[in-house]
Amino acid sequence: MPKVSLDIPQELLDDLNKHVGDNKKFVTQADAIRTAVRKMLDQLDNIDRRHGRLDE
Repeated sequence: MPKVSLDIPQELLDDLNKHVGDNKKFVTQADAIRTAVRKMLDQLDNIDRRHGRLDE
């Protein structure tokens, strides 16, 4: 799996980390970020589909 590096504002990272860890929604930061990216891409696909811009 390719690795991606990014800079993220501390405030955003702090908010993300509230949801990462034992007995929380995400096991790791990477898991949380992958989930967020998938959700964003699904939303963009839905927008493109509504505007007839998505090749099925």
